[in-house]
Amino acid sequence: MTKVFDKLKDLQEILVHKYDLEKKINEAPKQLSSQEELLERMKKEFIGKNTDYEEARAKVAQLQNELDEAVKSRESGEKGMDNITTHREYEALDRQISEASLKEQDIRKDLQKEEKMLADLNDNLKQVEAMIKSQEADLNAGRTSLDKELNSYKSELAGLQKKENKITPNLDQEILFKFQRIIQRNTQGIVAVKNGVCQGCRMILPAQFANEVHKNEDILFCPYCSRILYYEESSEAEQQESFFKLDDTESLANLDDEYFDEEDEDEEIEEKESASDDEIFDGEDEIEDDEDDGGDEDEDEQS
Repeated sequence: MTKVFDKLKDLQEILVHKYDLEKKINEAPKQLSSQEELLERMKKEFIGKNTDYEEARAKVAQLQNELDEAVKSRESGEKGMDNITTHREYEALDRQISEASLKEQDIRKDLQKEEKMLADLNDNLKQVEAMIKSQEADLNAGRTSLDKELNSYKSELAGLQKKENKITPNLDQEILFKFQRIIQRNTQGIVAVKNGVCQGCRMILPAQFANEVHKNEDILFCPYCSRILYYEESSEAEQQESFFKLDDTESLANLDDEYFDEEDEDEEIEEKESASDDEIFDGEDEIEDDEDDGGDEDEDEQS
């Protein structure tokens, strides 16, 4: 059975390392999730700003066409002034020139505003695009580094699996299954018993059960933490520490006995005092009875 325990101890080290690597492999992709989410947000932002940019550019083009028409209308009116023959023609052309000039001014103001907005959107788009490229470069570098790290983990995991395969075939499969589950929860599947105490959960084992563990004849599981137990001799320091703990327990027990003895003495004293008080009260009652009897005799003599 000692060989079995030794195998389980070796297997425990392998499994702890193995489960740790498997956890790292499963969680490794999460390291890049924040970078991927940031990149997605940047791309969505770029798409939104690009839509705004295209709308602003279309608006600028529309205003430019309207401005060209207003300019042509004004210039056409100005040229017509040279060919007028009547006052009515003059008034019509003058009105055309005035309206075209006002429209031209309004369109130029709107056009300047839209062109400035378009320029700002264009600059913003360039910034977001540069950030996207930088983020993509960082993400690709992170993926490359992560792939190397994962390959290293997988290589190490394969080596551990070979070591595990050398140990497990000769072990009871049911015990092996329980042992693996325990290590996944507690990182320790086999622990020593010293001075009747499980070194895994630090619980005191029943004396008969501790004796069974001491024999090292069977594989036994701790009734409290379910770990596999094996007996191990305590060092002198551990035995001394255990002795002092036991001595302290006995001292407390003696203290309790002394406490209860004092309580018993106090109770005896109270009982004696109570008895004395009862005797005194009884004596007073007798005196009162005698006085009553004497009074009755005097009344008889007088009569």
